[in-house]
Amino acid sequence: MTAATPISSTAPAFCEGIQYFADSLPQFEQYGKTPAIAPDQSAIADPTDSTAVYQTLLAADALRYLILQVTASKASGHPGGFASQAEAYAALVMLGYKNIITEVGHHAPGFYSAMFIDRSLEDMGISTVQQLRDRFREKHGLLGHLSGLIPGILAPAGPLGQGQHFAMSAALLHRDKLFPFTVGDGGLGEPYIMSSMAHFHTAYPDVTNFLPILVWNGYSQEHHSMVSTQSNERMAAYWHGNGFEEVVLVDAKDFDDQNQPGDYVDSTAFSFERRLTFTQAVLQATDKAARAALSGKLTVFILKQLKGAGVHARGSKSHNLYAYHTLENADVIAALKARALTPAAWELVRTNAERAGGGPAAKTVVTESILPLSDLGKLPLEEFSVGGDKQVSTTAMGRLVGIVGERDRQFIVTNADGNEASGIGNINQALKVIHPTTDPLYNQSPNGQVYEPLSEDACAGLAAGLALMGGRSLWCSYESFAINGLPIWQTVTQAMAELRRPTPATVTLFTAGALEQGRNGWTHQRPEVEAYFAGMMRNGNVFPLFPPDANSIQVCYEWALTTQNKGIVITASKSPLPVRTTFEQTRQALQDGAIALQETSGSKTVVLAVLGDMTLIPALEAAAQLQSQGIGVRVVSIINPRRLYRPGDVAWDICSEPDGSFLDDARFETLFGGDALFGITGGASGMLEPVMLRSTAKRDTFAWKRGETTATAAQLMELNGITAAALTQRALELVQ
Repeated sequence: MTAATPISSTAPAFCEGIQYFADSLPQFEQYGKTPAIAPDQSAIADPTDSTAVYQTLLAADALRYLILQVTASKASGHPGGFASQAEAYAALVMLGYKNIITEVGHHAPGFYSAMFIDRSLEDMGISTVQQLRDRFREKHGLLGHLSGLIPGILAPAGPLGQGQHFAMSAALLHRDKLFPFTVGDGGLGEPYIMSSMAHFHTAYPDVTNFLPILVWNGYSQEHHSMVSTQSNERMAAYWHGNGFEEVVLVDAKDFDDQNQPGDYVDSTAFSFERRLTFTQAVLQATDKAARAALSGKLTVFILKQLKGAGVHARGSKSHNLYAYHTLENADVIAALKARALTPAAWELVRTNAERAGGGPAAKTVVTESILPLSDLGKLPLEEFSVGGDKQVSTTAMGRLVGIVGERDRQFIVTNADGNEASGIGNINQALKVIHPTTDPLYNQSPNGQVYEPLSEDACAGLAAGLALMGGRSLWCSYESFAINGLPIWQTVTQAMAELRRPTPATVTLFTAGALEQGRNGWTHQRPEVEAYFAGMMRNGNVFPLFPPDANSIQVCYEWALTTQNKGIVITASKSPLPVRTTFEQTRQALQDGAIALQETSGSKTVVLAVLGDMTLIPALEAAAQLQSQGIGVRVVSIINPRRLYRPGDVAWDICSEPDGSFLDDARFETLFGGDALFGITGGASGMLEPVMLRSTAKRDTFAWKRGETTATAAQLMELNGITAAALTQRALELVQ
């Protein structure tokens, strides 16, 4: 390859912004004249063909060039990790696979470069390299980590250990397509990746069309990775030991002709002939792994190559750019010149990428269209008599969940082995727990629809992933343990706020709350998860719901099933409780945020704004005591607190499926106006923020403080100061 020269006037228009071109490329006359992917084809015909191998190498170098050019244009971003597996990504594309996912958010520049090359980014007005540079890491542009906002990108990537959930969800919904996902050295250290794939494979042994691509480069973000000391044999044994039938490994060290030290080497330093040999090995290994995964074998492809191969630095030093890594930096310039292609080579790479997979990813990947869903029809809600027998809310919802699953056989319920304990054993009875051992006593069946790994991350991951990919799902959890699954759920709900297509809401049911876990002590009392959702409400598409009874929860779930691009959190008790509302009242509360359960007049008016179901018990007792002293009381049940914010408090207007419905000031005053206001919750006080922000009355909050072992919920509320006596005393203090 001769020295790179500045921009050529003969370059294709999309190359505007490329700073260096090669004068010539070795063997281009022999292997670069005709695209390896024919005009009427979506993949190369033969992975052993020399032309296909050569053009795969060009594609890998094109990716490396763009990654460095784009990140250096902002002296910001992460080029090193993706660079070490550029050949694998190029091979996947040349083989026609474009439904590619990653759990490595730092691979974003590589994915953006790939989406640019195949013209996907033209859907957001990025047609030239200069525009790619300009909009990298800018508002309304290419954010620092992947998002569903970007055309052709299937799933977000942020915290490590999440990508396999998206790949498995997509594989479950699209059995005929391959979903490769890249995982790095750092991600492999997450405890959830292997366990979640192992459980999924046990539950769905025939669904193997997801393919982990381990980018084994010896380094993590700032130092050697903890898996860097493993031998190839031990790494293969690790995957085999976790149930993988096929382990395909390519080690760049086996092809090195430059005597590079260490176990991890840079293939871009090889002689050109050796580079071609290495690329051929990667192309053939990728093809082998893909075919195995699609034919029913649980498969992993491992590419072992030094981090930073072909960019400005090697090892962890290549992970990200610092402020001095501008396009004028000597290391950056040298790397760009070394990877420079001729204008003709750029045209060739683009043609192949555009043809691969049947067109740009933005037109062909599964998330670029709406997944057809079964028609649920009208759900048969069962309205209990107000004031009649006590009912278990979760059980009432569980009956509906079973009906949804019977009408939509793609629908999945996930739970970490706790449906029976949460009052929703009827879900297991109706839909069966997915298990290779058929056992009627435990409602187990290989063809069930209840997915029960003993990991909240795996529960939340599959459920949220299915919703993101266009399917219906429900994640059920004890409130106390849900925290372990919230990071992936948060990732998905944020992505849903940006998606360029509608998709079913990701719905959760959190049961057996802290107040019901008294005898288990504080280890089972984690109401602080409500603070997590309270913070997320301002995101614009997150709706925590607190139905006060068995009627209300049915209407809440019915509504959740009709929503799109939202995160719906339903929190309810598993204890039998009084029925206090009608269906119509909850439908009104879903729109207004709350409803008045009862109101009496008196010399003063005290408003008891209650979030939850069990907390209504001391509130209603306090109301009776105040009424006996001539104080008027309005008991308000807050069911949908997101509606109680002011429009300017919430980023609803920048959601892709905006929901701008909020309770206006006049109706807020009707519900919450009085001489004194109390926000009451058995969870975190942050959930009451919308009411406290808007109220102008004298006000106070009664909320969870800490957990303890108690015999009853009443004792636990007493420990936290949530009693009728305390409410009455404080109310009298405020109004008198």
